Amino acid sequence: MNSISVLHIDLFQQDKNTSDFYFNTMQNHLATSHRHIEKAHRHDFYATILFTGGSGVHEIDFHTYEVSAGSLFFMSPGQVHSWELSDDIEGYIFFCSQDFYEMHYVNQKLRNFPFFGSVNFPRKLQLDISELNNSVALMTALQKEYQSQEIMKDGMMLSLMSQIFIQSARLFSRDSNHSAASASLSYFKHYQEFERLVEAHFTKEKSIAFYAALLNISPKHLNRITQTVVQKTATEIITERVVLEAKRMLMYLDESLVDIAFRLGYEEYSYFVRVFRKTSGMTPTQFIKMYKS
Repeated sequence: MNSISVLHIDLFQQDKNTSDFYFNTMQNHLATSHRHIEKAHRHDFYATILFTGGSGVHEIDFHTYEVSAGSLFFMSPGQVHSWELSDDIEGYIFFCSQDFYEMHYVNQKLRNFPFFGSVNFPRKLQLDISELNNSVALMTALQKEYQSQEIMKDGMMLSLMSQIFIQSARLFSRDSNHSAASASLSYFKHYQEFERLVEAHFTKEKSIAFYAALLNISPKHLNRITQTVVQKTATEIITERVVLEAKRMLMYLDESLVDIAFRLGYEEYSYFVRVFRKTSGMTPTQFIKMYKS
């Protein structure tokens, strides 16, 4: 059975410089890791990628983003991505495991950053020249620390990473189009917990009442939260997560459509098709033809 490969940080750490962390320039990364990343794949770690030159396209979970100087991307574990980049591509890339970050920052979780915590949050920032220069300065400082043997090295790297994440969260919050970033802290925390629960149970549980009960709130209030944060109903969030997984499975698993529907909690294939079509605008068969043609 063909499946989506899941890449681990140790595939990239040739010298094991620092456990659970990896840093490289884009040029070196593409040259040394091509055999791992030439096809669509997942990671089991968090990834941050800053492009400083060149062009291309970057697809993350079937959303296509343009790549240019100033494109800053954030990816969470489990997301499927691929890219097509020009030969003159330049930039920086680093990977971080959840344990590496959260072992040092006990009260700060990576998923608390909106671009890591929410499936429905944009994965790309487009920086202006001043913002790009600030980000490059932090990246080069992080690269220097990664290559050093100074005392308290991990602490300095974590500090620089946090500056990158915090500055990016602030830039997202200044864009009024990203309603998640401007939602109240209480609503956003509830929304993040809702998404965490959906991630754990979406193949079996699809009712708002189930998740509202776990959150100890009413279904009406859960809908109010999701509408405020991402302008979608709770049912839409659940269904979109199911359909995303269906797309991943349709693309990368050698299983029948009926088997995939069953694995996602649909005993009636016809109902699964209706849900898929309503959410994505096409049937599973049409999706396969479009992406595999």
